[in-house]
Amino acid sequence: AGHLRHFHNLSSQRDGEWRHMGTQEPGQEWLDAYRYQLAVMSYGAATAHYHRLPSLRPAFRQLLLNLIHKMLLRDVWGYWFLTSHSGVFVDPDIKELRKLWADPVFKENIMYSGHLLLMVSLYALLFDDDRFNKKNALEFRWDPVFWGMGPEKFAYTRQSLQNAILKEMEREKWLGVCCEPNSIFIICNQFPLIALRYNDLRDKTTLAGEVQEKYMAAWKSKGMVQEDGRFIMWYSPKQDNKTLAKDIGSKAWYVSAFINAWNHTAGRESWKQAIGFLAKPNDGEVIISDTRVALQIRELVASEGLDPMDPQTYRRAEEIVASKEWPEEHGVPFTAPTFGYAIQWASEVGDENTLTGMLAHVDRASNPTWDRGDLFYKPAETEPNRLKPSVDAFAGNAAVGHGRLNVFDGQRKMYEKPWTADHFANTPYIDGIDFSSDVDFLRAEWNEDLHAIVATVRTWNDQTKS
Repeated sequence: AGHLRHFHNLSSQRDGEWRHMGTQEPGQEWLDAYRYQLAVMSYGAATAHYHRLPSLRPAFRQLLLNLIHKMLLRDVWGYWFLTSHSGVFVDPDIKELRKLWADPVFKENIMYSGHLLLMVSLYALLFDDDRFNKKNALEFRWDPVFWGMGPEKFAYTRQSLQNAILKEMEREKWLGVCCEPNSIFIICNQFPLIALRYNDLRDKTTLAGEVQEKYMAAWKSKGMVQEDGRFIMWYSPKQDNKTLAKDIGSKAWYVSAFINAWNHTAGRESWKQAIGFLAKPNDGEVIISDTRVALQIRELVASEGLDPMDPQTYRRAEEIVASKEWPEEHGVPFTAPTFGYAIQWASEVGDENTLTGMLAHVDRASNPTWDRGDLFYKPAETEPNRLKPSVDAFAGNAAVGHGRLNVFDGQRKMYEKPWTADHFANTPYIDGIDFSSDVDFLRAEWNEDLHAIVATVRTWNDQTKS
């Protein structure tokens, strides 16, 4: 309940207010950007509604609408105007910057458009509501005050947004759509691949299977999995080059949390990669090991048959790593949201003991905070460096909540058994109350045997409601 209250509190702020959502990189270019926080809050809300609180249709409808509204604000997608220039980091052969464009979904930028498509597709699926398929339903207003020849508007529907994405997939020979220029990330393309299935149901089409078949055929020739079993980091089409995952901070785990929806084999196979990287420093908690410690644990498991989840194995690996000299490492000056990726992965394809241990760790070590009835995690006020937070906004606001609200195979179950017209016609729901009513919902489901909705509701501020 605390996580859902937090999603509500953040998404119902006035436009332009982003309390608790501050990011490490001021231009919304890093992995904790607003778009990722909003999208994962949406996935957490969707899985909570589908699996846990199915009788709260109007309450979750408004929550998803609030999150989608935030996603359409220029604060969230305006970064693309500069990113569309490209640069030597993503395209080392470039000699001059490209001609820029402001429209955030016209071309590339699947790191935004893919999430937006899944958000509005989930909305249609869960609430039998096609409002985002009406003309100009998805409108982007580019209106800087002192730049340009006047305001511009870019308008889409759910279907035209999907068509723009499919056009880009075809342009890249079905390997996916670029995120940043010249950069195809496997993870960012999972969200539109899931959305295709939900939109097939709404539009009476068969695109999902056709596109997924082309996608897998394209990657079969390239190879999306590297020798150690992890997904590659990204592919650069111009150079025909794959950037490999060097540590567990890559998006390899995050891919598995969502590819499991439509490719169960790939999702399940990924769990083998947990050995060493998810470890127990004590009997009650599961943490993400430093890469060197993780690899040392794997070596001890292989050479001596030790239990990778035994705290003594972790301590021994730490001691071995500490006894060696290591070269100084240089990388980006930001912290990757690795814990947030991993807890979503564990909640989808992992096991109860691991997920419980990860939640125990974050509850002890990551400054759990209650504010206006909501639960989130934030760096301590004494932490001076926003570039190296102990807990990032992506995990603290969204990913831990999604991990706790999800059920095992939660994405896959929604994908395989989406709600149909029969569900909406025959399933009663609670109306006239939502999260803005200052109440939390602990239970809300239809009991067929009793022919009644069973609900447990409480106020978050101990006030009496009638």
